[in-house]
Amino acid sequence: MKFHEPRHIAWLSSLVVTGAYTLLFVATVVLLFPHNFTHFPTLLLGAGSSVLLFLITFLIFRYTIDRFIYSKIRLIYKSIHSFKVTKGEKPVIKNDRHVLENVQQEVDRWEEEKQQEIERLKLLEQYRREFIGNVSHELKTPLFNIQGYVSTLLDGGLEDKSINHEYLKRTEKSIERLIHIVEDLDEIAQLESGQMKLQCTRFDLVALTREVIEMLEVKAMKKNVELLLQETDRVIWVEGDREKIRQVLTNIIDNSIRYGNHENGRTKITFFDMDENILTEITDNGIGIDQEELPKVFDRFYRTDRGRAATKKGKGLGLSIVKHIMEAHHQTINVRSAIGIGTTFGFTLKKAV
Repeated sequence: MKFHEPRHIAWLSSLVVTGAYTLLFVATVVLLFPHNFTHFPTLLLGAGSSVLLFLITFLIFRYTIDRFIYSKIRLIYKSIHSFKVTKGEKPVIKNDRHVLENVQQEVDRWEEEKQQEIERLKLLEQYRREFIGNVSHELKTPLFNIQGYVSTLLDGGLEDKSINHEYLKRTEKSIERLIHIVEDLDEIAQLESGQMKLQCTRFDLVALTREVIEMLEVKAMKKNVELLLQETDRVIWVEGDREKIRQVLTNIIDNSIRYGNHENGRTKITFFDMDENILTEITDNGIGIDQEELPKVFDRFYRTDRGRAATKKGKGLGLSIVKHIMEAHHQTINVRSAIGIGTTFGFTLKKAV
C-alpha cells in the first residue's frame, strides 16, 4: 500500500503513536505492577486507552494534514497548473488522491519546462543583441555617407559644379539604401507577425520564372553569368502568391549572379514533380558556402565571409525574406553547397488542379 492520501498517512502515524504507547504501557505495568499484568481490568484499561488514543491521534493527524499541509500542497499544485493552461481556461485540479506524487511530478516537469524556457530566452536575447548590432551597422554606413556628402556640399561644394551634382547623386543612392533596408525589415516583421495576407492564386511557375530571368538578364550579362531555364515550353500550374514567389525567385537568382562565377558563370533553374508539390531548384557554379555557415544563411543581416569578400553590396535580408515567404505558404526551402563548386537553393509549392 502506498501512503499518499491524508487518511493513509494519518492512519500510519496514529498506528505508530498507539503502538509506542502500548509498548510503554505494557513495560510500565510489568515493571511496577508485575502481579496485576494479567488482571482483566488492567488489560481492559490498556486496550481501551490504546483504542481511544488511536482514534484521537487519527483525527488530529487527519485534520492537521488535510487542513494545513495538503492545503499548501494543493495551492502549489494549482499554481503550477495555472501557468500551464491557456488563457481563458480554468485549471482542473484533482482532489487529494495521489496529490503528493502528482505535485512532485508537476514540479519536476515545471522545472524542466522553465529551464528550457530560460535557455530559449537566452538565445532570444543573444539574437536580439546581434540583430540590433547588425541593424546599427547596416544603417550606419549610408547615414555616415549622407552626412559626409551633405557636409562637403555645405562647406562650399555646393558651388563647385564639378562635384555638387555627383555628391547629390551619391546622397540619393544612400537614402535609397536606407529606404530599402527599412522596407525589407517592415516586410519581414509583417510576415513574422502574420499581418501580411497572401493573395494566393493559380499561376504558371515556368512563365513567372521566365519573367524574372528576362528582368535580370542584363545584370547577368554584365557579370558574365548565363541564366538557363529548363523546359521553357512546359506549363506548371501552382498555387501561391504570385508576386511573393516572384520576389523569392528574384532574390535567389540575384544572389546567384552576385556571388556567381564571373568568368564562366551559370545559373540553372530546374523543376521537379514531387507528387503534391513542385520542387524548384536554382543551382549556380559560384563561390559556394562553408558547411558551418549554411544554417545561418536565412538569418537577417547574415552574410558569409566569402560573400563579403566577393562584394560589398547586399544587406543580408534577401534570403531572410525568402524564408519567411515560404513559411507563410506553409512550404519548405533548403540549401546545399560546396566550396568552389556552387550552391543550390530549393523550394516547394503546392500543385494547382
